[in-house]
Formats: sequence, structure tokens, C-alpha cells
Amino acid sequence: MSAHCQLTGAKPGFGNTISHSHRRTSRRFDPNIQRKRYWLPSEGRHVRLTLSAKAIKTVDVIGIEAAVARIRARGGKA
Repeated sequence: MSAHCQLTGAKPGFGNTISHSHRRTSRRFDPNIQRKRYWLPSEGRHVRLTLSAKAIKTVDVIGIEAAVARIRARGGKA
């Protein structure tokens, strides 16, 4: 599963870990990605979405119908 949010488009950021001696090594900042299943009443079925924790809160506010509409408008599959 890639660390990519279907709703917000959040994806990993990259940077450096800096040790006490100030050596730098690559690191990756992954978003908090969860797989969540929602009931989609308009289609009479469940949809399984890969969402960040922030996007799950967004779905709670705007509703699953609007969230799926946004994902499809971005060209995503839901």
C-alpha cells in the first residue's frame, strides 16, 4: 500500500535525519494512512478508501457522498 491519501493527495515528504555528530542521512515523513470502509447509500454498496487521519476527519464533516465526489473529480477511483 503506498502512503498516499485518495482525498487530500497527501504523500510522503523527504528530508534528513541529523545525528548528534551532525551527519545527515535520508529519511521519509509518511502521512498517517488508514484503510477505511464507508457505506455509500447512493450506490447501495461499501467503498474502501485509503485516507490520511486528517481526511477521515474531513469525511466526518462533509459526508461520504461529497468526499467520494471530490475523489472522483480528482480522477481517483472510489
